Amino acid sequence: MPLAGCRVLVSRAKKQAGVLSSALRELGCQVIEIPFIEIRRPGSYRPLDSALRNLATYDWLILTSVNGVEALFQRLAKKKIDVSALAHLKIAAIGPATRKAIEQHGLRVAVTPKEYVAESVVAALQRRVKGKRVLLVRAKIARDVIPRELRKAGAEVDVVEAYETVAPKSSEKRLRALLANRILRPHAITFTSSSTAKNFVQLMGLRSALAALKKPARYHGVHTASIGPVTSATLREFGLPVDIEAKEYTIPGLVAAIVEASKRVRRAQR
Repeated sequence: MPLAGCRVLVSRAKKQAGVLSSALRELGCQVIEIPFIEIRRPGSYRPLDSALRNLATYDWLILTSVNGVEALFQRLAKKKIDVSALAHLKIAAIGPATRKAIEQHGLRVAVTPKEYVAESVVAALQRRVKGKRVLLVRAKIARDVIPRELRKAGAEVDVVEAYETVAPKSSEKRLRALLANRILRPHAITFTSSSTAKNFVQLMGLRSALAALKKPARYHGVHTASIGPVTSATLREFGLPVDIEAKEYTIPGLVAAIVEASKRVRRAQR
C-alpha cells in the first residue's frame, strides 16, 4: 500500500472521477472527491448538427477528450444518424482514453500521437491533411493549437462545440472548508486538465489559492499533481506551484507520479 496514510483530492467531473479515485484507493490512499468541473451541453447544437448532416464532406475527424466522444455520439443518437456515417473518416484521438471511447462504438482510430497533447496531434497530422476537410469536435473553450496549425498545413478545419465545462458553484464551500482544515486537508490535489486549474482559481480566488498551496516547509503542505505539461503551464500562469507532474500524460501516469512523490517524502522523513 504505497499510498497508505496519504490524502488526495480528486478534482475531476463527478461522472469521471471513478477511475482515478479507484486507482488511488487500491494503493491505500484516502480519496476526497470535490469536482472542479461540471460538463454541460453547449449553448447551441446548431454548428454540431450542421457538421453531422454533412459528415460525408469531411476526410478527418479529431476528438480531443472522452467528453467530446460522449457528446458526439449522444448527438448522433439524438438526430438518428447511424454510426456508419463516420466509417469513411480517418479519426485522430488525442490519447488512449479517447481512443478507447471511440473504439467502443466500433470505429477504428487511425492516429493516436505518442504524447497526448495538441502539439503532438498537429505533428502527427500536418503532413497528411493538405487539401483535406477536417472536423474538430471539442469543448467550447479550448486551445487553438490544432485548428491554427492544421490550417497552416493546408487543411480546411471546422471547429464545433459539443459541450462546455464550468466551475460547479456547489464545490466552492466544500473546497474552502477542506483546505482551511489543517487536520483533514489533502496532501495533494490532482489537476487533470487546464480547466481544473482555471476552475480551482475561480472557486478559491487567486489569493486564497496561492495561500492554500504555500508550503510551510519542504514536503509539508498541500501539493499539486498535474497530468502533464499543458496543465502544468496553466498552473504556472497563475503563479501556482507544480509539485508533481506525470511523465505519461494519462490517469495511470498521474497515479504513478503521485506514488513516486510519496516515496520521496517517505525517504526524506527517515
